[in-house]
This record gives sequence, structure tokens and C-alpha cells, in this order.
Amino acid sequence: MLNSFQTYPFEKLSLLLEGIQTEAENVVDLTIGEPQFETPKPIQEALQNSTHLLRKYPKSAGESSLKDAQINFIKTRFDLSLAPHQLIPTFGTREVLFNFPHFLLSNKSDAHIAYPNPFYQIYEGGAIGAKAQIILMDLTKENQFKPSLTQSDLQKVNLVILNSPNNPTGSILTLEELCTWVELALKYDFIILSDECYSEIYQDTPPPSILEACLQVQNTSFDNILALNSISKRSCAPGLRSGFIAGDSKLLEAYQLYRTYIGCAIPLPLQEAAKVAWNLSSEPTRLLYAQNLKIAQDIFPQTQISPYTFYVWLEVGDELSFTTMLYRDYGIKVLPGSFLGRNGAGKGFVRLALVYPPSMISIALQKIQYALKHFKEDK
Repeated sequence: MLNSFQTYPFEKLSLLLEGIQTEAENVVDLTIGEPQFETPKPIQEALQNSTHLLRKYPKSAGESSLKDAQINFIKTRFDLSLAPHQLIPTFGTREVLFNFPHFLLSNKSDAHIAYPNPFYQIYEGGAIGAKAQIILMDLTKENQFKPSLTQSDLQKVNLVILNSPNNPTGSILTLEELCTWVELALKYDFIILSDECYSEIYQDTPPPSILEACLQVQNTSFDNILALNSISKRSCAPGLRSGFIAGDSKLLEAYQLYRTYIGCAIPLPLQEAAKVAWNLSSEPTRLLYAQNLKIAQDIFPQTQISPYTFYVWLEVGDELSFTTMLYRDYGIKVLPGSFLGRNGAGKGFVRLALVYPPSMISIALQKIQYALKHFKEDK
């Protein structure tokens, strides 16, 4: 069923908390996945030193030096060698998630898009923009928060959006599971758009990419498969809006032509800074997030905290009441899970973004643990 655009979860949260006065001196906002660490100095310096390039129009295809940096990242991180025609630099990944469905499906009279539920809301926006029918892949405790499709859905779906590591649950698809998805895409002839923007946030073992899975099943030309990634999280630089889409070159060739019309070229100073970011190690930032994830597991020993992404998907019961109580009594903002899903998905959970320094996260999570204990007792 085709839905209408909905307000974003953060707007819903503002309405929920409207008129509530908090007793805390300082508010800690754990709602949004925006890194609160400083952008590395080399990235900032590259931006500052390239403002003279503002006089030039950027190409919609991106500069070759930025593409080279992104290809180098893929080689270093995933041991994959891509050709230039197998990757397009993008203005972040949000714009791709919105406009790619329109590019792919605008000429189909009965298009179907599947994506996880709960989800990053731009998935829904892209489906609505493409006037596609939506297939929700519910993520629950019972299925370990893993997406799946029925036989009937596999036969009619045109585009599947995967998200591993997943926002908001933190679950990942193993290499074997990604291989299965690749095989399904080839068998039923649908396209997979794999959102891998949290691939560099993990405790110990890095998660796999769907591009690696392609090689495992001998899909060496990445037919029907595209992967997205971004420096926003890994480099603490969401303001640079630097991402890429990589994989099936036949799809990318046509998509690149489409992109020349939609006005999403990346300003050259941003490209210069992004080039540095893609070549720069993100290990110092990853270690901070790894420390935060360990802190979360220590404070919530009865909850299985995913070692991937910087989110905690915490089960609390009545998530709306818990969210309002936590803000009123402790000055901590969290995001109710039901704001991130449809048809009841996410109900009973809140999402916590561990994006502050470990010392601050430790204090906030201890307060949440204390609040949750008493909240459940009162219930």
C-alpha cells in the first residue's frame, strides 16, 4: 500500500516532549546519529585550503581524485579492486536512497520496494517518491532482527534495500547471509541496494560488504548489486556529504546519466576534504565507539548489545512513557522505537545513539539503567 510522506522521527519526538519541563541542568541528546567528536584536523585543513575552488562548477560525476580515494578505501577495507566505472561519488547517501528508486522504477507500472522495518525513514521516502508498493521486512527479536522475504514477495519485488549493520537494531548480515541475498537477487532478477554506512563502527570484527559476497558466489561483475557507504560516521564529518554507490556498472552507467539532471554535484572544496577523509584511517574514532559499546554492555548485562553501529536498541516496555519520563526526570533524550517503524515495529524499544565521549556516555547510560529499573518497578 502506497503511503504518504510522514514527519521525521525527530519531529514526532518534539511533539511528544512539547511542554514537558526537565529537572536536569543539562540535556543529553542521544536521539541522532551525529558524531560528537571533532572532525580530524587533516580533513578540516583540506577544506580550508581549497576554498578557492568555489569559483568552479563541480561535475556531477565527481572528480577522479575523489573516486580514486574511495576505490582505495574499498581495496584497503574489503580487499576488493574496483574499476572507475564501478563507482560513483555521491552527495552523501541519503540523496541516493531517495532518488535511486525513482531512477530505477519510474517506468514500471507495478513496482515493489522491500526494506527492513523499523528503518531509516528515507527508505520510505524513496519508495513514496517512486510511487512504488512497499513490502516491509519486519525485524523482531524472534528473527534476530534479520530481514527476509516470502516466496510471493521474491517473485514481485523490484528493489530490495538492505541495511547491515542495521539502524536501529545493530544487527548484521553475515557473509553467508549476504551470499544468499545475492543469489536471490540473481535468481528472481531484482536489484539490491545495500546501505553499509555503519560498516566502520564495530568493536572487534569488521562486518562484511555485499560486494564481498558477490565474489563468494562468482558474481564478479556485481550484477544486480549496489553498495552504499559514507564518511559521515567513520570520519566524524557528516557535513561533508560524501558517499559512494558501487557495484553493477551497467546500472551505474545509466544512473550517472540520470544524475546529471538532478543537481546533486558535490562542491569542489568538499571533494578535496572528502578525498583526505577517505584516505585517512578511522581507527581512532572506531576505538572510541568500541569503548562506548563495551560500556553499554557492562551497564546492561542482561541486554545483548550489538557490537556494530553506535546504537543501542533497548527494550523498555512502554517506550513513549519511558521516553517522556527519562527526559522529564533525567534530562536525557532518546528516540522511541515506534517512531522508526510501521505497523507496530519498534514498539517497546528505544534507540540510544552512543555518539559522545566514553565518560559522558557512561554517566548517561548509568542514569538510563537506574531509570529503567524504577520504571519497570512502577509498572
